[in-house]
Amino acid sequence: MRADKLSIGDTIGIISPSHIASISSYAEIISGIEAKGFRVKTGSNLFKDTYGYAASEAERADDLNQMILDDEVKLIFFGGGYGSIELLPLINYENIKKNPKLFLSYSDGTSILNAIYSKTGLITYYGQSPGHFAELQDYTYEQFSSHLINKNTGHFVSNSKWYSLKNGVCNGILIGGYTWNFALSVNSEYLRIDKSKKYILFLEDREEFSCLAAVSMLISHIEQSGFIENVVGLLFGNYSDTLSTQLLERLSRFGEYHNVPVAYCDDFGHGKNHAILPVGSQAILDTNNNSLKFID
Repeated sequence: MRADKLSIGDTIGIISPSHIASISSYAEIISGIEAKGFRVKTGSNLFKDTYGYAASEAERADDLNQMILDDEVKLIFFGGGYGSIELLPLINYENIKKNPKLFLSYSDGTSILNAIYSKTGLITYYGQSPGHFAELQDYTYEQFSSHLINKNTGHFVSNSKWYSLKNGVCNGILIGGYTWNFALSVNSEYLRIDKSKKYILFLEDREEFSCLAAVSMLISHIEQSGFIENVVGLLFGNYSDTLSTQLLERLSRFGEYHNVPVAYCDDFGHGKNHAILPVGSQAILDTNNNSLKFID
C-alpha cells in the first residue's frame, strides 16, 4: 500500500517522537520547508519537555495520531533522538490503514517507520529528518522530490562510491534503518516478518554513536534471530568520514557466512548524503554492478 504523492502547496506535519524540539532551530527548519512551497503544521506537543528529556509518551503519540487524522496533512515528518520505541503501543494503526499518508524519518524514527509498515502494509520512507531542511543540500532535496513528489524512482541514485563486499544479485523487500533501533525491534510484534517472503536489509550507524564493537554486536543480534533466514542481501550506509576497513571486514564476514550479496556506501545515514529508502518496497540489489533497483 502506498500513500498519494506530495504536491507543492500541500501541508507537511512536523512532530518530534524522539527529542525536545527547540523553538529557534525549528523556526529555521519550518522556513526551509516553506521555502520549497509547502505549508507546515506542527504538533501541539512539539516543544513540550514533560519528562525533562522528552514530552510524555502520550503527548508524543497524540501528536502522531492527530496528524494521521488531519485531512490537510499529506506527509508526517519527524527526526531522531531517543524514545520513538515508547510510542509503538500507542499508535493508532487502524487509522493509518484508513488514512494512508507519507511518513518520512530516519535514525530513531526507524522504530516507527518499520512498525507502521509491519502493522499496516503501508510503505514508509527512511533517510531524512526535518533538520535537513535548515541547510538543505541539493542531493537531499533531489531524493525528497523523486520519492515523495515525482515518484519516478526506478533506480537508486548514488552520490558516493560503493564497495561490493560479497558479489551477487538478490530480490526482496527493503527493510531496515538505524542499527540500534532495528535490532531492538527484531522478534517484537512491531517487526512482523512474513516467512514466505525475502528481505533486503539496509542498515546504517555512525562512529560518534556506536563503536565498531557495538555495531558488530547489533549485527550479531540480528543474525541470531529467525529473521536472518529471510535476509537475501545487505546494504550498509555511512559509518564514518574515513572509510573503516574493520567495518568492511565485518560486513564481508556477514556476506560470506550467510552467502548473500553485501555492499557499503555513503549515500544514506548520518553523513553528508541523505538518500531515501522506501521501507516495504520490492527491490533488486546487484552488488556486481553496485546498483539498487526499485521494482514496485
